[in-house]
Amino acid sequence: MVKFLHVITVLVTLAGLASGCSILGEKDETADWTAETFLNTAQDYRDAGNWEQAIDYYRKLEGRFPYGTFAEQAQLDIAYVYFKSDQPALAIASADRFIQMHPVHPNVDYAYYLKGLAGFQPSAGFFSTVTGSDPSTRDIEPVREALGAYRELVRRFPDSRYAPDARKRLVQIVNILAMHDVGVARYYYSRGAYVAAVNRAKHVLETYQTPQRQNMLWL
Repeated sequence: MVKFLHVITVLVTLAGLASGCSILGEKDETADWTAETFLNTAQDYRDAGNWEQAIDYYRKLEGRFPYGTFAEQAQLDIAYVYFKSDQPALAIASADRFIQMHPVHPNVDYAYYLKGLAGFQPSAGFFSTVTGSDPSTRDIEPVREALGAYRELVRRFPDSRYAPDARKRLVQIVNILAMHDVGVARYYYSRGAYVAAVNRAKHVLETYQTPQRQNMLWL
């Protein structure tokens, strides 16, 4: 009798736990969603500027449907959302991931373009640090990433709809990098680091075909 009561107690406890789980557990509204539904929902959030929710649904799409055109579009859209939400490092990484996974994708030219945009956006703050008291401390690696992305876009896809703007941005970036290196050379020279100044000046003269080359003739 005691053993029977013990069994009943265990069964009741387990039933209670199961009932509690069903009460506390949340129903997954996306359980029956298709890949297209995930993508449309994510893009609705994207268009509304709700970046966090957009990323969440793009990730769910990739997790549930890792292959196919919808997943590929999600991967590209994620890079765009990171760019729009001021997360350039994540945007560059996402664009790179797309390029590596889909090197012959019809929209891979856009991935290069987006990588370039994420790598460099002109701003007053950037120009002040390029020409500031110590321009050598400025991190310009993202700008060089942008340069590489635009060059690859123009080289591989000269007829792309993004190529004309990429060419314009290439000219701007080359001038900016030259200006940065001129500023570094001047800074080294003003501090008496003449060897470093001369080496940086030689780099400008040998690398850039821009008006900034004339600024090195004084050295």
